[in-house]
Amino acid sequence: MPPTRNLLLITASSPDILRVRRSRVLNFQQVTMPYLAAFVPPHWNVRHIDEAVEPIDFDTPAEVVAITFHTPSAQHAYDIAERFRQRGVTVALGGPHVTLMPDEAQLHADTIFVGEAESTWPQFLADFEAGHYRNRYCCDETPSLDDAPASRHDLFHRRDHTSGALFATRGCAYRCDFCTLAVMYRSQLRKRPVEAVAAEYASFPGKVVILWDDNIAGDIAYAKELFRALAPHRKWWSAQASIHGAADDEFLDLAARSGCKQLFLGFESISQASLNAVAKAFNRVEDYARAIARVHAHGIAVQAGIVFGFDHDTPAIFDDTLDFLESCGVQNATFNILTPFPGTRLFEKLKSEGRILTRDWMKYNGRDDVVFTPRHMTAEELLAGFRRANARFYSCRSIARRLSRSPTQVFWTLPLNAAYALALQRARQSGLEQFQGNSRSFAD
Repeated sequence: MPPTRNLLLITASSPDILRVRRSRVLNFQQVTMPYLAAFVPPHWNVRHIDEAVEPIDFDTPAEVVAITFHTPSAQHAYDIAERFRQRGVTVALGGPHVTLMPDEAQLHADTIFVGEAESTWPQFLADFEAGHYRNRYCCDETPSLDDAPASRHDLFHRRDHTSGALFATRGCAYRCDFCTLAVMYRSQLRKRPVEAVAAEYASFPGKVVILWDDNIAGDIAYAKELFRALAPHRKWWSAQASIHGAADDEFLDLAARSGCKQLFLGFESISQASLNAVAKAFNRVEDYARAIARVHAHGIAVQAGIVFGFDHDTPAIFDDTLDFLESCGVQNATFNILTPFPGTRLFEKLKSEGRILTRDWMKYNGRDDVVFTPRHMTAEELLAGFRRANARFYSCRSIARRLSRSPTQVFWTLPLNAAYALALQRARQSGLEQFQGNSRSFAD
């Protein structure tokens, strides 16, 4: 029997990101570390610290500390790594920012993981035990998810009003200029076996489950098969989907029958010119109202994903967007400031035009800061408009108008809107200017 080893997994969130998240209602469990823990051999003792829930105990016994983080928490993660390395602990870094900026991350770790980790993570653990691990593990192929294990649910810690989270698919076939998914996953969609997903879904003891997919409508035929398999378990779920799912009545019918209560639809903008300019022309603004009505007709609420700051946006975009969302009775919305994450085509474009204002990654949060020079407004106007949009959308007047137009899933959406409104009020009272609704962005 191999000797017992100690592994500490950390889902890192900087104090600034935690401050932003406190003005939000739901912060869903991050799946990465509980999922990677499922690949760890049984003779390793595994502990997971999620900074959204508990602080890091730097005296925790560990031979290896592995840290995952997103761009706004990069410097914070590097500081964590340094403290453990000073103790002589081997530190591994991975996650979106490491894949986007590997050379930078390499300076702060004993080893890093570039890309997906289904094959490289177990290889590192074996190499570590053999005493000769590499300083960089790169995933050169797109891993299949055919044998992907269920996450270690005992390592889920967040109290997020759900029973848990899981993923059925990974990746997205599209290559939007501002999206990190195209960089991380090479614009390829992979799928877990339906029976494996259904078994994990059924294993959660409670009623509400989040499907943590980049686009549950990425493969419509697969999604329909999945929904049929989920239906007998009589749970409720929510997921992120492209607008294509809203065009298929059978997709929506099966989703509703399987327990779907809300779909997050990535509209991004109500400006077709903006969508065309960032390689998202497959979203047709002229179809938005019909898509929302179709989703509502199947008894499913809509959460709209909106981004402000595209090159065709003028100061009028804020009120125009809110007018549209209210007229369609959209139940919830997530607003973000356009953020050019390093490694994306948007970042390279803005850099070539001299429009990147800072490389302080802490400011790449999409909510509190503008990190580039907008084309048709100032950075201050963009930030102010973003804040006004949140305030207006979650005002009592807007909530009443939207939910009266479409009372779909009102038992779900009314308390959520009320909670967002209260969070906004508390943010104002505490002097916080930022506010963000329930977000399914992978950039935080």
